[in-house]
Amino acid sequence: MPMKELVKKLRKYQIQIRKAINNQMQGNFHSVFKGSGLEFDDVRAYQYGDDVRAIDWNVTAKGHGTFVKTFREEKEQIVFFLIDVSASQEIGNPGHKKIDVVKEICGVLSLSAVQEQSQVGLICFSDTKEKYVKPGKGTKHAFRFISDLFSLQPKSLKTNISKSILYALNLIKRKSVVIMISDFIDEGYEHSLKALASQHDLVVIQISDKRETQLPRLGIVPLLDKETKKTIWTNTSSTKFRGDLKETFTGNQEKLELFCRRQGATFVNINTDEDYVPKLIKLFRVRNKSRKIA
Repeated sequence: MPMKELVKKLRKYQIQIRKAINNQMQGNFHSVFKGSGLEFDDVRAYQYGDDVRAIDWNVTAKGHGTFVKTFREEKEQIVFFLIDVSASQEIGNPGHKKIDVVKEICGVLSLSAVQEQSQVGLICFSDTKEKYVKPGKGTKHAFRFISDLFSLQPKSLKTNISKSILYALNLIKRKSVVIMISDFIDEGYEHSLKALASQHDLVVIQISDKRETQLPRLGIVPLLDKETKKTIWTNTSSTKFRGDLKETFTGNQEKLELFCRRQGATFVNINTDEDYVPKLIKLFRVRNKSRKIA
């Protein structure tokens, strides 16, 4: 798809999402990108009930009374997209593979983010860093960001989620909204993901495809692992194989969703054969609600 048509499509979805949220929230729109980061504002005299941890001891030591620090929400939020571009994302119909949906979602959300005056940055990963775009503001930056993402040709086929998260943790120093989009087909990344959730405002978007759980009954056929390039002969008609396959993917999704809930991260699962716009609207609605409660 030409870049001009692609951007037109993404902007259409972005406007659709914003209108839906504005209507549902009755004009009280709190961006999905608005994090919980605070910055120092001023000091004021201590009042009964103030948290003692907020006392500014340097000012208080001057002997003019007890003072506490006051904070305000950071005006300029940084949004980092952490995008899985490994070979397992190549599953799906031509033009609508997991990687296509991943890129579109990232594009829609990045356009929404810059409209909310946020800076957007990008880290694409496989089992290594594939692409890094430094955070920037404005529509021009977003278009360049989207162009870089859609033209990317990964160097590696493999996945290492834990290694990629550790790279992001080392790179992103200031508390940010981190939107991680992947199929999460990997193992041993939970500890790193927990660290990411503890240091940043984390949104996890898991992409899946029905072919991963609903293979046609073709008997014994060769199945190619896109990441290892190894062929495994498998009986796709076997009840045990089909049951194990479905149980594995369903179990992984439920496990990841529960993990995110426990870590205070937002979780969304999106399948390649569904319209992802309603899911993104739900994402905004859920995060708006949690910000209002907070």
